Amino acid sequence: MSYHLSLTGANGVSDIYIETGLLGRAASLCGEAFTPSRVHIVTDSAVAPLYLEALASQFSLPVSHTVIPAGEEHKRLATVETIYHDLLAAGMTRGDLIIALGGGVTGDITGFAAATFLRGVPLCQIPTTLLAQVDSSVGGKTGVDLPEGKNLAGAFYQPRLVLIDPAVLQTLPAKTLADGMAEVVKYGYIANPAILEMAARPDYQNQIEALIYECVKIKRDVVAIDEHDTGLRMILNFGHTIGHAAEKLGHYVDLTHGQAVAIGMVAAMRLSAAMGNEDLSAPLVRLLTQLGLPSELRYDREAVYGALLSDKKKFGGTVNFILVREPGRAEITPIAAETLHDYILKL
Repeated sequence: MSYHLSLTGANGVSDIYIETGLLGRAASLCGEAFTPSRVHIVTDSAVAPLYLEALASQFSLPVSHTVIPAGEEHKRLATVETIYHDLLAAGMTRGDLIIALGGGVTGDITGFAAATFLRGVPLCQIPTTLLAQVDSSVGGKTGVDLPEGKNLAGAFYQPRLVLIDPAVLQTLPAKTLADGMAEVVKYGYIANPAILEMAARPDYQNQIEALIYECVKIKRDVVAIDEHDTGLRMILNFGHTIGHAAEKLGHYVDLTHGQAVAIGMVAAMRLSAAMGNEDLSAPLVRLLTQLGLPSELRYDREAVYGALLSDKKKFGGTVNFILVREPGRAEITPIAAETLHDYILKL
């Protein structure tokens, strides 16, 4: 099955292709979308041995590359500076092409580098994890972490091309695949309950192409309405407010992003119940457990509250929380910081 979606953003149109085997003809698709004189691929130390040569060898143009260390703990400005130096050494210009080949961390870092090097170089995202395929490679959010919190330095910069090949997921460890399923579950709860039914099937991997498409379609539609995250796009943050706080408290190594989002979604459900809404946490916990994801917030609640106050979703004295009233319907709910403190302590 082959899918094609388009997203119009501030810096042009993103074409998104989903098809098994797509990586094998990535250069051809890049040739249709871009007219570079050279290509620079950014990947990480886990992905490079699997796919870097296979991708680079497809191009007849000069190809250079940067291999960054794998892991969220390397999602830092220092890593971006390394990419800048490699781009300069390769002679990259504003008319050339940067390709992000890897998971969400690689995509975020490379996207930020592309957005800021020479004030913007064309970008292609080739995500190699489920989490990146269903979420982070689409929509143009790029960035790096600071000691104070996650993704606090970044830019909105749409890739001109996103190539999603579900075949690469076959090389993922089970834990990494489960990591991506946290974002899949998120899309089910905020927009399409049918996704939850698909994810709950023991053979969900046999439908992975359709799952990816359903999630990407939701994100495309939301970003088309609110590219810069000032309104509707905030619903994509379901589970991320407390999730990001948990990641920070774990120094970005104790929890993967998907694990943190899973924990954050359950916490958001329980917080919603504490505010008088129906408690929907039990079926969510069952599904996450079935998928091999955690559900319990194991950090000190005062520390969690302190960590989330540095989150981008805080505006003045309020924090925008995403609450799910029923599967498929999410609401942006501003909560006063002091009120939120009381709720967090009871989680």
